[in-house]
Amino acid sequence: MHIPRRLASVTRATVRSALMAWEAWRFRRGDDGAISRRQQARLQTLVRHARTASPYYRGLYRNVPPGPVPLASLPVVSKRDLMAHFDDWVTDPEITIASLRRDFLSDHSLVGARYLLRYHVVTTSGTSGEPAILVHDDQSWAVFHFVSHRGEGRFIARWDFLSGVLRRGLRTAALFVAGGHFGATSLVESSRRRSTFLANRVRVFSVLRPLPDLVQEINEFQPTVLEGYPSALALLASEQRAGRLRIQPLLVLTAGEQLAGELRAEIETTFNCPIENRYASSEFPALSTECRHGWLHVNSDWYLLEPVDENYQPVAPGVISHTVLVTNLANRVQPMIRYDLGDRVKLAAAPCACGNRLPAITVEGRTSDLLRFDAPDGTAVTVLPLALATVIEETPGVYRCQAIRTGARVLRVRLRLSSDADPDQVWRAVDERLQAFFAAQGTAPVVVEHAAEPPAIDPRSGKYRQAWSAGSSP
Repeated sequence: MHIPRRLASVTRATVRSALMAWEAWRFRRGDDGAISRRQQARLQTLVRHARTASPYYRGLYRNVPPGPVPLASLPVVSKRDLMAHFDDWVTDPEITIASLRRDFLSDHSLVGARYLLRYHVVTTSGTSGEPAILVHDDQSWAVFHFVSHRGEGRFIARWDFLSGVLRRGLRTAALFVAGGHFGATSLVESSRRRSTFLANRVRVFSVLRPLPDLVQEINEFQPTVLEGYPSALALLASEQRAGRLRIQPLLVLTAGEQLAGELRAEIETTFNCPIENRYASSEFPALSTECRHGWLHVNSDWYLLEPVDENYQPVAPGVISHTVLVTNLANRVQPMIRYDLGDRVKLAAAPCACGNRLPAITVEGRTSDLLRFDAPDGTAVTVLPLALATVIEETPGVYRCQAIRTGARVLRVRLRLSSDADPDQVWRAVDERLQAFFAAQGTAPVVVEHAAEPPAIDPRSGKYRQAWSAGSSP
């Protein structure tokens, strides 16, 4: 019997999805032998594919012997190098960085849509250096949807959550940076495009909006689930305590920044609901899930994580790493093998008490403190660091930026410009954009100082921090 090619393709995709769903459930508590075998088979398949289909990896692995290779014997890759060789990095020659920027990324109406009708594209905000463009194939996207939800049963199976959703409906407010193909926003919009059910019940609220407008919009939406950056959710919690925000979420999901203990307690107490924290990135969107003891369990059947020192040598469990190398075993269109993610992590020295045997880590990742500027009447206006940094970095001609609040009405800005940019023109544009932003936020006039020094890496964390208050970072 002849099966049409399109139907056969759909059938294969359905079977793969079913197998992924089964595996995601099966390995939720860990199976050392089975996961190790999966890891090795997937790693060797990925390495063979990368050195065959990616000119970049073919050159990088020219001295790597053929056949099975230990992961530790492979060279480390960085975002900077991969982006510099983008067209050679990807394994589909139809993908070029020029066409991506011209035909897709420049059109914000396409956020969450498929590039070339078959790929999912997200960008990073540049908080760990320069922005990156990440292309995911269907397998990588499917892994995200199936594996990232491990552990959520302990939240959604609660009677107060189930009864609340049945009574009030599922309504998710996602607080991220909008107006671009940024990772979290693109993930949400992709889901909304695929499902009319989610399209009417999930909404992105841009953290770039003036706080009074943001509060009003969320009050009107009345979400049952809140999702977003910890700093944005902490800001909403302060508005809730002040009585300006009046919502009753049943669950809070945090991602994108480090969730400090005091911040978690503040959000959880204010909204009187549980919090699920996630550690992931645009490169590795389903990297880990949190257990009830606060450990993050790496989904190691699809992601290989190596905590290492400054010489890329493994560190012992219980020791905070200098950085972490991650390999995405799912993505074959844009291979990421031993990718330096830049975060510092600590691997648990003993099995987690929750019973999950997948590797457990804690993360010393990006941190962010809220910035407070004077209002005309002398009261304080709170500004999100990520929103402020985005206003600057989206200015044409800006390659990297840092903003340091040095006073209640003073902001010091460091810029690294593109090679072809006119410094005077860029600085004028930055000044105009910042003054418009501060005016929309309701602050008093803010003096913008033009720093002579370029943006710099934080020597303590190794991270490229974009916005902070003086005294909280070098």
